[in-house]
Amino acid sequence: MARLACALCALVAFAVSMPATASAQQTAEAILAGSDGASLFRTYCASCHGKEAKGDGPLADNLRVRPPDLTLLAKRNKGTFDAEKVHRVIDGRDPVKGHGGSDMPVWGDALRNSGQGYSEEQVKARIGAIVEHLKSIQAK
Repeated sequence: MARLACALCALVAFAVSMPATASAQQTAEAILAGSDGASLFRTYCASCHGKEAKGDGPLADNLRVRPPDLTLLAKRNKGTFDAEKVHRVIDGRDPVKGHGGSDMPVWGDALRNSGQGYSEEQVKARIGAIVEHLKSIQAK
């Protein structure tokens, strides 16, 4: 349930920022059209992880376990950013441990089942863009 709520919050937050004349179809297309990682992160991740990925998004206090500071992924992994592992967490192949279930949405499923007909390759590319964005914001 938390997974659905978080995903819906992200979609609603984005929809609210769309012009009043935008149709549901236009909103869905706008959400999935952006392929740069920063935009995708803001759309899908910032509601929990925060705009700066510090774990302080507007929904963070409502979760059983506070989202981690994603700018410290490499630091917590002895200075190495494990892009493949991050990708697996985002797409759902590696469930987020410690949540007593997975509070984190499985974005691979969300993108794949969007009704827009996106292929596996397109889903991987979008998640890859988020991973690259996270890599670019790692603390030194």
